[in-house]
Amino acid sequence: MQNRSYSISRQLAAWGVHIFTSCGMLTGFLAIVAISNGHFREATLWLVASQLIDGFDGTLARWVNVEKVLPHMSGKTIDMVIDFANYALIPAYFLYESGLLAAPYHGLAAGLILLVSALYYGKDGMVSEDYHFVGFPVMWNLVVFFLYFVLHLSPTANFLLVVFFAILHFVPIKFAYPSRAGQLRWLTLPLGVIWICLAAAILWIYPETSSWLNGAVLLVLGYFGVLAVKDTFGN
Repeated sequence: MQNRSYSISRQLAAWGVHIFTSCGMLTGFLAIVAISNGHFREATLWLVASQLIDGFDGTLARWVNVEKVLPHMSGKTIDMVIDFANYALIPAYFLYESGLLAAPYHGLAAGLILLVSALYYGKDGMVSEDYHFVGFPVMWNLVVFFLYFVLHLSPTANFLLVVFFAILHFVPIKFAYPSRAGQLRWLTLPLGVIWICLAAAILWIYPETSSWLNGAVLLVLGYFGVLAVKDTFGN
């Protein structure tokens, strides 16, 4: 079905946005291949590429107005399928294969991630009207990044943190979209960019580590934690 009220160029542009979004599945597959080969830094870089695609495709979709140009296509559904793969399924596989947890806890943790992520996607009000995730969002890629490259905790501590974040999915704390932050957007957006740069630097020097890079990335993470508390209880 074609929407003849829009030019061929507009329709091609809209299809281009959907194809760009779908490339997130390709980067996710390449992350799986890297994990299978024991290349966890490479896998994380592919997951970062997936996140960058996810970060830009919404802006492109609004710019092209894909919902009106291609009303028979659901970019949100495409995005949700890819997000579940890249933010839940692949990080669970990463956790299972990485050695962060000993058997049988690596299987229990991976299964827990998949179970709670599926339930989280199914609940009403996953995103509030003021553009906050209600409960910890399905971003297990960030959790495994911190566990593998930054924190270097014991297997027991890693497992307990996985359980903690799994429970946090269903605690009504409001986590802001960095790109749609409210009153503190002037601070949140730059810190989001800084966080990406710090994470990239950590990956760049791996397997070496830097205490100041790790400390800085944890400070930025702490800011987003404080922001979540403020957005939940401060209004």
